[in-house]
Formats: sequence, C-alpha cells, structure tokens
Amino acid sequence: MRKHDLPPLDSLRAFEAAARHLSFTRAAEELRVTQSAVSKQVIALESALAGPQSGVSGGQGPTRLFERRTRALALTTAGERLLRATTLAFAELRAAATELRGGDEPTVTLATTQAFASFWLIPRLADFRRRHPGIDIRISADTRVVDLERGRFDAAVRYLQERNAPASALRLFGDTVLPVASPGYLKKSARPLARPADLVQHVLLVYEDEEQRRPWLSWPVWLEMAGVADLRPAGSVAFNQYEPAIRAAVDGQGVALATLALVAELLREGKLVAPLPQRFANPRAYYLMLSERAAANPAVEPFRQWLANQLN
Repeated sequence: MRKHDLPPLDSLRAFEAAARHLSFTRAAEELRVTQSAVSKQVIALESALAGPQSGVSGGQGPTRLFERRTRALALTTAGERLLRATTLAFAELRAAATELRGGDEPTVTLATTQAFASFWLIPRLADFRRRHPGIDIRISADTRVVDLERGRFDAAVRYLQERNAPASALRLFGDTVLPVASPGYLKKSARPLARPADLVQHVLLVYEDEEQRRPWLSWPVWLEMAGVADLRPAGSVAFNQYEPAIRAAVDGQGVALATLALVAELLREGKLVAPLPQRFANPRAYYLMLSERAAANPAVEPFRQWLANQLN
C-alpha cells in the first residue's frame, strides 16, 4: 500500500467495531460475520498500516492496534489514534447518508474543539450509542469558534469564563493545569522530577497558542506561578495544537502542560503521570450551549441529559 492510500473500508469497519467493544466476538455479532473474519480484517489493517520497526534494519512491520490479552483486548496508542479518526469519519458518513436519504434518522450536530473531542467525548461515545442506538452524533472538531446558528449546529461545547457563559448553558466541568509525562520517559531520562526546579533537566513540550486563547497552558506562565520564572529547560519541542503536545507526552517525548479534565483517563490508565504536586486552577470551564434550532430536534435532550449524567 502506498503511503497516502486509505486502508480498506471493511478492515476499518471491523477495527472500529472491535475497538468500540474491545471484543472481536461482540464486533463479529454486530457486523454479522465470524469472529475469525473480524480478527483477519484487523490483522490485514495492521499490515496495511505497516511502519518501520525498531531493531529491524530497513524492515517494515505491522502497526499494532490492539494489545491481545487473555480474554481481553486493549487499544495501543496507535489504536486509540485510529479509533478517534474512524469515529469522526463514520459519524460524518452516517450524517451525510442520512441527509441524502431525507434525514429520517435523528441526529445531533455538535461543534467542539479537537482536544475535547479526542480526549473526553469520543472515549465516552460508545456508552451513548449503547443507550441511544437510534441517535446519530455528528461532530465537527475544530480550533475555530463557529457560529451556532449560521453553522447549523444543534449544540457546541465551549471553553468559557463564567461571566461569558449564557445562563442557559450547561456547565460541564472546570479545570486545573499540571505538568504530565509518561512513566517511560521519566524512567528513561533517569533524572529527578520532584519539584519545579527539576524541569531544568527535562524537555518541555510547548503548546504555542498563537491567539493567546489559553495563556494558562503556557510554560512561562506556569513556571512563574511555580516560582521558577527564569528556568531554562534542557530542550523543548513546540506544537501549534494542544492534542499533539499531549500525544507526544504519551509517546515519551518530554513533559507537557495538561488540563486535568482532558487527561484524567490517561492518568487513570497509567499512560501519563503527574510527577509534580503543583496544580493551578484556570479561569475557564467547559459549557454545553444549545442553538435555537435545537428546540425542534428531539434527539438533543437525550444527548444533553447523557452529558449531564457523565458528570455524576
């Protein structure tokens, strides 16, 4: 397969179902094929996504999407990345097909940020689909702030200061900022990271927010609040988006600043750790806002209620 070719659609469907259920057997039941067929499709997909393998001179090997455990599956980092992409792509395809058929299936259109979609919403969407199998969700994940009415969205999740949030908005959660790194990075670096001053020995993963919408995710701001404003790290890698900075931390590239609510699952899974006790509150929170057209869409209220229940 050439570098820019898309993998086979059947393999992507098998992977998405297996990743959502974390089971080849349940995926096979959903797709009405055999468990062996799902397994073979996933293996074919892993081979189609082959990349250079460490320790193999000039060789190519399969990109592992799952960790095959006894009686269980777990997604690898590559698998999580592909699941986010396939979830969004299939949602767009379902929405387009529904529209072309005349819009018979209830659909909620949601605008949000890439970070919120990737780290918080998508990992939970399988639960919504189990509870409301007749409702499709169409997600538009972008760094731009869209006009709810002109963009023809039912809802948006926005990151706002309380004074800027409409009275009708549903507050989802606030947040704190903290440094995070992978256990593998800390072990490999063999350098202490118990206090802010220790960051002088580490690589900082920098989110360059050119529009200054999230200054609290700036390392200079955090270092000043931590009392080490003049600290010069061992090195830095800069990103113009928040999500790849966190993915680089998971991959062991250095230490990133994270918003706790969005990396809580990664911390629970042990893919990231928070080595420093310093945590600073930021002045914003995530809010769900509904458009005027949402009142005429009966699918919106189940989705709003489901979001509210996720906070309990």
